[in-house]
Amino acid sequence: MKKFFSMLLVLLLAVGVAAGCSLDNGDTGSKSEDKKEGKLKVGLSISTLNNPFFVTLKEGAEKAAKEANIELTVADAQNDSAKQINDIEDLIQQGVDVLLINPTDSSAVTSAIESANQANIPVITVDRSAEGGKVASHIASDNVAGGKMAGEFLIEKLKDGGNIVELEGIPGSSAARERGEGFHQAIDGAANIKVIAKQAADFDRAKGLSVMENILQSHKDIKAVFAHNDEMALGALEALEAHGMKDVWVVGFDATEDAVKAVKDGKMAATVAQKPEMIGEQAVQTALKVSKGEKVESFIPVPLELVKGE
Repeated sequence: MKKFFSMLLVLLLAVGVAAGCSLDNGDTGSKSEDKKEGKLKVGLSISTLNNPFFVTLKEGAEKAAKEANIELTVADAQNDSAKQINDIEDLIQQGVDVLLINPTDSSAVTSAIESANQANIPVITVDRSAEGGKVASHIASDNVAGGKMAGEFLIEKLKDGGNIVELEGIPGSSAARERGEGFHQAIDGAANIKVIAKQAADFDRAKGLSVMENILQSHKDIKAVFAHNDEMALGALEALEAHGMKDVWVVGFDATEDAVKAVKDGKMAATVAQKPEMIGEQAVQTALKVSKGEKVESFIPVPLELVKGE
């Protein structure tokens, strides 16, 4: 009898150990599955969604995020530097793994980038660069080259010379600074060509219209307009048409849908084509690489081309 109970005790212990092992394996598998299902969280702080260019950029980022099973949170700064800083702080508090930032102001955004640096969250700047803070990569078209492309096009068209108006983007933004720099590399020194007025219109169509209206009050002898983006170019075009000035060469930058149509219709002379969807896609793909600890280039250029009429 004692022998029987001893064997029964051994059997019960064996069953207990097996059951314990079964429970342990179940817990480990569950934790592993949870980790596997965890999505990379990426925050995108965008300067404004009131501009078709940045809407397309956002859509490119969303497309790439969906394909890579990445959780993307988008914050619209509405062209307000203070709001953008608050948006980025919120994204940091939400625990994003990587930050994509399209600065409203290249200088003002520095403090927000430094906050992300302190939280060990990698930062990638998109379309516009930042003047401070540690950035893993910058993804954009070569704005200097694009501005120069616009300038060279106008030199070609103004064979007999002429006066040009330049509509600048948001003061302090890298895009405005760089596009203007490239434009003047081409224009300055060109025979009989002069920039007689340049003024900021903040990349905005309505402001482009009002600024151009003001300039036309004192400058009628204009042969061309170079605007740092298409929205301002389209606004300037409205002002020129209202004054019956249909023989002015108007060049924009971005190749938005409205601008490309205006070029095809012969209303605008040209626009420098960026590829905003590609910029958005590249940003998310680079965020994925950075999150894995992979090495990425400090500057990832996106190609440009000039869209012009027949």
